[in-house]
Amino acid sequence: MKMKKMASQIHAFGKALMMPISVIAAAGIFLGVAAAMQNPAITGEAFASLQVPQLIIGFIRKVAGALFANLPVFFAVASAIGLAKAEKPTAAFAAVIGFISMHVGISATLASKGLTAATTTPEALQRAGMDQTASMMVSAEYIDMLGIFTYNMSVLGGVIAGLVTVFLHNRFYTQQLPTAISFFGGRRFVPIVTVVVLPLIGVLLALVWPTIGQGIAWIGMMIGKSGQYGAFLLGTFERLLIPTGLHHILNETVRFTPIGGIATVDNQTLVGALNIFNASLTHPGTIPDDTIRSATRFLAQGKIPVMMFGLPAAALAIYHTARPEHKQRVKALVMAGALTSFTTGITEPLEFCFMFVSPVLYVLHALLTGLSFMLMSMLHLMIGNVQGGAIDLVVFGILGGSKTHWWWTLVLGAVYVPVYYYGFRFVITRMNVETPGRESEDEAKPEAVAADQRTSVIISGLGGEANIEEVDCCFTRLRVRVKEMKEVVDQTLMTTGANGVNRVSDHDVQVIYGPQVEKIANDVKNALGIA
Repeated sequence: MKMKKMASQIHAFGKALMMPISVIAAAGIFLGVAAAMQNPAITGEAFASLQVPQLIIGFIRKVAGALFANLPVFFAVASAIGLAKAEKPTAAFAAVIGFISMHVGISATLASKGLTAATTTPEALQRAGMDQTASMMVSAEYIDMLGIFTYNMSVLGGVIAGLVTVFLHNRFYTQQLPTAISFFGGRRFVPIVTVVVLPLIGVLLALVWPTIGQGIAWIGMMIGKSGQYGAFLLGTFERLLIPTGLHHILNETVRFTPIGGIATVDNQTLVGALNIFNASLTHPGTIPDDTIRSATRFLAQGKIPVMMFGLPAAALAIYHTARPEHKQRVKALVMAGALTSFTTGITEPLEFCFMFVSPVLYVLHALLTGLSFMLMSMLHLMIGNVQGGAIDLVVFGILGGSKTHWWWTLVLGAVYVPVYYYGFRFVITRMNVETPGRESEDEAKPEAVAADQRTSVIISGLGGEANIEEVDCCFTRLRVRVKEMKEVVDQTLMTTGANGVNRVSDHDVQVIYGPQVEKIANDVKNALGIA
């Protein structure tokens, strides 16, 4: 029972991480376009010398840079919102307080050891007898976060603050106090107890963080030494974790911790592949290309051949192997999924067509994805961001210039088209896989309901209004917490345009709809009267 409860909480945590990621993914695209427009090799010297356009582009860069610089705060708030049982606004408010309080505790502990912003500059450390390289590395361990001198914990610090805060929130948001001080009870008590506890957590972290940091650095060093094999493992395991929703956690580990790389800009240390890549856009020329390439091997470049070419070819194989009487229905399904994968890199609508009916196909897909990550690294590509569709290829590859080596994604994509098509077609026909349009006649997908009936049918398929406790969504999935999983009817949900239904715990179910899920979630919430 405890394991199932933990699985449910991990599922909620993975969902929460999508809030800040969705914001910075969009900010990253704006940043990529701005970087391209400030590159004279792309826009020409005349445009680069125009004052007003360059001021506007510089403003866009500063806004995006501010978002990236404060990612730890966003992750603290997102973690608290995602795991709060109720009163989520209170949890979010308390998370900000907790984040600040925790770092104040760290700062005070560092100050007691004589470590301040003034005493940890490279110059000060060199005066104390440290050589230049060592002084820069030690100085890079510290940072000013919201004006507080603290350890450079990146996103992990935000997650720790958010998790501790939400634990306190869930424990105390209904706390009743004696009548004389009852005003401070309930949800008002949460920020108060947060201010008391989080500084102590900060003191504890200040004592153990050097050891934690060394452990993370060791893991990062091992992945770094593994070179292209590290990229292969990331690409493979990220796909294998898609059904659980835990791939987000794996991604955030390489994007925002030293495992994804370390770089220094303006005497500030950047940790994580995505942080390094985004800093290369906001501070052009300050990070060596080799360092950027080492980071981007974990980012969009490995996905592009799969998302733009491989999966659309797999979709064509699914269509061609469908029974003639079902081809029209399957055509609409796979075309929508293929277009979404090609343009945006969102793959779940297609992947859920085969991941559960054929583990062989899904493992093949995961291994080919890992191979793509490895080959793009071996060919020295330099394409960042997080999605891997045509948008990323154009903005961060083609507009990034020849140094990104973007054309290799097209070469590998051309190879992946027949590999995916014939590989999928062979497995489907040889193993009689029941992909869409090949279901047993008595299990064929039922006819879709009318658009104006979809919301009510979704609620019915989830066991009715009384069975639904919570409704939310990520990029492609309607995420619902229900009281009784046995009341959920997959066949009913499949009539509403769903690509699949995934039960992640005894009370958490995901219904895969694709990019239109945001509207579907809002319609369901409105029908249920959920704010």
